[in-house]
Amino acid sequence: MLNLVSADWVAERLDSPDVQILDPRTDLRYTSGHLKNAINVPVTKARGANNHIGSAEDLAHWLGAAGVDDRRTPVIYDNADGRNAAFLAWMLAYLGHDQVHVMNIFLEKWIEDEREIFYRPVKAAPQTFTARVRSGLRRTLAQVQADITSQVAPKLVDFRSHDEFSGKVDHDNRPGHIPGAVNIVWENLSGSNGDLLASERRVEDLLAAQGIGREDHVVAYCRLGARAALGFLALSQLGLRVSLYDGSYAEWAKSGSPVEATESPSTESKKAAS
Repeated sequence: MLNLVSADWVAERLDSPDVQILDPRTDLRYTSGHLKNAINVPVTKARGANNHIGSAEDLAHWLGAAGVDDRRTPVIYDNADGRNAAFLAWMLAYLGHDQVHVMNIFLEKWIEDEREIFYRPVKAAPQTFTARVRSGLRRTLAQVQADITSQVAPKLVDFRSHDEFSGKVDHDNRPGHIPGAVNIVWENLSGSNGDLLASERRVEDLLAAQGIGREDHVVAYCRLGARAALGFLALSQLGLRVSLYDGSYAEWAKSGSPVEATESPSTESKKAAS
């Protein structure tokens, strides 16, 4: 469903009529250099006024308007840290795309290897995107609220920083984490030498340290969903059953649901949250 592919694999398909090359970064980053035939689908624009993404129908409409269809094979790439690519990959998988491909190196590595980039924006005609929702890939607030009182609940993994998880840093005026969650810092999932993700062995070790195995069902969250999407991508490569709680901690805190904290927020953090 979510496949990591090499730069060579991508390069061979840049002109294929059966492939859509998708750049999920901001407009500015896109026009600073992109892959051949790539269209810009900035995931930040999928968010509404409340800073959360909408329903499946809203997402399908947004993707179609951006020029993404449900027929061609999507190939996504990213730079910097991979969050945007992972979030778009999750959206497409959630909406029913069977084969979503993500390039396994960053754009910086592509450029370092002296592969060609382009600067002229690619004009994308609006498309019809039909959602075939895989509900199991998305977790709602109500479901997570039920999870924390269930004896057979999925394992909650918080992919924020340790300081956010512990409550030392407060962005939502309710420092801490969802009760029962464990913490895996999303940056530890990033690879080295231009690779998008850390090795499977590294990811397995991070999971094992939190008591999570390949047989577990994991619900990933962060603050707004993007960092947790990188966790979704990394864990899916191991074959784990993963769901993304895209409302994440910002929605949870705003809802008045219970939180746990092991530290108190610093004075600077309180000012930032106010």
